[in-house]
Amino acid sequence: MLRSGVILGPEEYVGRLPWWLARGARGGQVLAQAPAERHIQPVDVRDVARFAVDQAAATTTGAYNITHPEGITFQGFLDACFAVTHGAGRPVWAEPALLTEQAVKQWTELPLWRTHEEVWSVDSARAVEDGLRCRPLVETIADTWAWLQADGRPVDHPRWAEHGIDPDKEAKVLAALG
Repeated sequence: MLRSGVILGPEEYVGRLPWWLARGARGGQVLAQAPAERHIQPVDVRDVARFAVDQAAATTTGAYNITHPEGITFQGFLDACFAVTHGAGRPVWAEPALLTEQAVKQWTELPLWRTHEEVWSVDSARAVEDGLRCRPLVETIADTWAWLQADGRPVDHPRWAEHGIDPDKEAKVLAALG
């Protein structure tokens, strides 16, 4: 049994990473959830698929947590999004309490933001021991941008439109930060 965390990469149907890439490309002040140094553990869809195929052929049994074992800081994630899009985005870090006060929705309006501490602290050591190999997340980010630039079209899925904060609301929250 594979228990995957957040899956990102080319052909993503949910729209989390594509939203951050589009937002980075637009540039300007970008509302971001503090702390900048918080690690997140998304995993590339291609790495999940390779591990699933390998395990189907193996004799191992049991459950595996499938998350990126090293992860990336959110600052590193945004830096990679800005770099690959050549966007002039500048993160403006907002504390979770302010985001909540401003009615910013976790997980959707700021994709990948959750206040629950354990969301990004999943142990994938067993999967790594049995062969999970994860590419650097900056590669996932770059490959997803390349896919989008080559007319990558998401699967028609209602969740795509759920992700990302409205530019007017983002401006209002940024103004509240002073």
